[in-house]
This record gives sequence, structure tokens and C-alpha cells, in this order.
Amino acid sequence: MTNASIPRQDAELDAEALSRRLGEACLAQDIRLTTAESCTGGGVASAITAIAGSSAYFETGYVTYANAAKRRLLGVSQATLETHGAVSEQTVREMVIGACRDSGADLGVSVSGVAGPAGGSPDKPVGTVWFAWGNQHHQRVERHHLPGDRRQVREAAVAVALSGLVESVTEGRPGGPRR
Repeated sequence: MTNASIPRQDAELDAEALSRRLGEACLAQDIRLTTAESCTGGGVASAITAIAGSSAYFETGYVTYANAAKRRLLGVSQATLETHGAVSEQTVREMVIGACRDSGADLGVSVSGVAGPAGGSPDKPVGTVWFAWGNQHHQRVERHHLPGDRRQVREAAVAVALSGLVESVTEGRPGGPRR
């Protein structure tokens, strides 16, 4: 797990450019994707599917904003939510596992965080976002503290999620597909 204080700040974080790069890599390696999103509200899936031809590699997306949806659609355990909360390493790990299991995708990303302006706590201030990349067998989890207002946090979270997917596919990062 990485505890990053700010997202990667280079031009590569442009969602469209990242989505194009991701699509090319998925097509080259015959990888199918899924997303499990909370605070981004479908922004990652939207960025991926904004690219023409994405149906060749994008399987499905889950927007599980409420804890009940995380449990029902992705199989996140009630015990995990009660013990660790929705914004936690354990929850995003279970989210990506459930999304890949349900969709049959090779690789997924999950995102859960506090976008603000309210909802933060001393342990999880506004801008705290957890990510997991992987599948049912392997996951890589990171926590980021993203600066800015609600829109900026959400946009940065989409970029971090896409960047991690690109790394998982192109660089064989932990949490990448294992067939």
C-alpha cells in the first residue's frame, strides 16, 4: 500500500490521453476491464467509454455510492464496512474482487473516498481516496490525499484510477491481470 499525499502532476494525467493509452494496451493484450466506483460516481467508466471502440475491452462498471450497493452488487462484507468504513483499504480490495468476479473481467479498479466538502474526519479528511487495482487473485492498493474542492478531488481520483490501470496493463505492476 502506498500513502501518496498528492496525485502525479504531469500531463499524462489527462483522462482522455490515459483512456486512449489504456485502450490500446488492453487491445494489444486482450484484457477486459471493469470499474467499481463510489466517490467518482462513474467518472472512471465514463472516461474509458468516451473512447470509440472501448466496448472491445470494457466489460461493465459499477457505481456503488451507498454501502448497501457495495454489499449487494460487489459482495463487500458488512463486517468490513462496520469495522473499517467505506473509505478503507479493505473495502476497495473487496470492491475490485467483487467487480471482477461478477463481470468476469481480467482487471478492475475500485475507488472510494471523501470528495467533500463535508464528510471528512480526523482519520479520513476530505480528499482521502483509496484505490485498488487487480482482480480476484491479486490486488494493489493505494491511499491518496487529493487536494482541492469536490470537483478537483473527483477529477484527480479519475486520473489516478486510470493511471493505475495503465501501469497495471503496460508495466506488469502488482494487481495487474493474472490469467
